[in-house]
Amino acid sequence: MIIGKVDNETLERLVLGRIGKVRDEVIVGPGIGEDCAVLDFGEYECVLSTDPITASVSRIGMLAVHISCNDVASNGVEPLAIMLTVLLPPSVTEEEIGEIARQADEAAKELGIQIIGGHTEVTDTVTQPLISAVAIGRAPRRSGKSFALSEGDLIVVTKKLALEGTALAAMRREKELRPYLTGEQIEYAQAMIEQISVVKEGVIAGRAGVKAMHDVTEGGVLGAVWEVCRNAGVGAEIDAAELPFDEVTMTICAVLGLDPMRLISSGSMLMCVSREQWDTIKPALAEAGIDTNIIGRITDTKRGIKLIMKNGDREEVGPPGPDEIYSI
Repeated sequence: MIIGKVDNETLERLVLGRIGKVRDEVIVGPGIGEDCAVLDFGEYECVLSTDPITASVSRIGMLAVHISCNDVASNGVEPLAIMLTVLLPPSVTEEEIGEIARQADEAAKELGIQIIGGHTEVTDTVTQPLISAVAIGRAPRRSGKSFALSEGDLIVVTKKLALEGTALAAMRREKELRPYLTGEQIEYAQAMIEQISVVKEGVIAGRAGVKAMHDVTEGGVLGAVWEVCRNAGVGAEIDAAELPFDEVTMTICAVLGLDPMRLISSGSMLMCVSREQWDTIKPALAEAGIDTNIIGRITDTKRGIKLIMKNGDREEVGPPGPDEIYSI
């Protein structure tokens, strides 16, 4: 099969219908575009998300913590704990194990969460370190489902797009990029990995009021838009001219032949808000130093999901395939 997330059609056909006994305590279960599961804990909800880290090795401990916590934050909930399953190849050294633990500890302290357990194992079934994380959050009891999206609602993203993809590409293909970028630009691109947390904006938007959120990960911004729209049963128009990509990102993508709109974008949160909600959320995010860009709007589902190019052409946006990062 193709490397990357299993495609949505295969998931629906082989996986999502096989979920064991359906429990009344499960408020939100598995589904395409669902970042988290939500459980009924009486006056509280327990919000959980799990993610593996397979695309990076050098920052794997840090990424494992941030990526899963980002998913919890996409529910507008502050994460409070995380569990880590760490699988290591026989070639691993004690120094490497210590570095992974150091990174995870540092990221957890930054987010104010506790690592509450997990599993660490050396196995010849992996050829490089692999971490699977489960992040846990708690919120007062609410509906657990996203509000219905309406035609005219705004589609917003925070910070720059493709931050993680840019950093990973600059780390993996540094030598190939050196003729096109200065040493300072390459260091700048690699440092984008430090911006991948969206917990702050997720919690702020959740408290201020937001209809839907989705952290922009594999499949890039277009994949995130497609998943949100499919989940909500709506269409969308995305303005390509308004997508906030850094110039260094665009240069790297041009050199390596990557589509930045389909490049993993941890570090950016996609939000769907009414115009009235935006009047409250925008200043709250700005006060926290978080940049935002309106990139489109929700439309009727019959109109589909359209990308409006800079020349005015309209392209249909389909479901996400393998992320561009896997091509390098």
